[in-house]
Amino acid sequence: MNRKIKKRVLALLAGNDLLYAREELGQFDEHGLVNPLFSALYRPEEMLRWHTVTIFGEVLDRLAKKDMEAARIVMRRYLWSLNDESGGIGWGAPEAMAEAMYHHDGLCDEYLHMLMSYMRQDGPLEHQDGNFLELPGLQCGVLWGIGRLAERRAETLIEKSAVPDLLAYLVSQDPTVLGLAARALGLLGGSDFFNELQPLLDDKRSVRLYLDGDISVKTVSALAADALKKVHVQQAA
Repeated sequence: MNRKIKKRVLALLAGNDLLYAREELGQFDEHGLVNPLFSALYRPEEMLRWHTVTIFGEVLDRLAKKDMEAARIVMRRYLWSLNDESGGIGWGAPEAMAEAMYHHDGLCDEYLHMLMSYMRQDGPLEHQDGNFLELPGLQCGVLWGIGRLAERRAETLIEKSAVPDLLAYLVSQDPTVLGLAARALGLLGGSDFFNELQPLLDDKRSVRLYLDGDISVKTVSALAADALKKVHVQQAA
């Protein structure tokens, strides 16, 4: 039965109809979906992985409402996958964590500080709260996650000093890191980032951006310009 469930989950997530996948998977028990979704999260197919992030977040929200401890176990599995001692790399874990926290207040309260720790270096011994991720691919996952959370939880992120963390990424050589950091800053707003974002306005490199079930291709410059526009609109309001 588990093999059949895994096969069905993968087939649904690999399709182009996210709404249909959501409806079909909504008929499964959340506990039974956890392992198949973890398997899907590590697949190489881009759209399948992103659909998994979306569905996993929704499934974890439902699971937390029924069995909070089971949801915590899943969140801890994400964290473990990003730990050097796990022997893995943790692809998809920051995005999936963020999607779950986007939907569920309790999970956000308990685990947001961990997602943010992946943007931070270790401080002095008595204030070590950093677990900075060096790989640009994982940085992209964290930054996508912060941007996703900023859509609903901007005030909380600002209170937890996410803005300085994001600004630090604007020196990256990776276009996706730059674009996602700029986008998250625009969603948070609250400050004028003109001087920091200005150099990005000439960067025409492409960024693949997953939003609302689809992947679009943007340039770093377009994402930076949109971020500046959002900030100016917020300040004028």
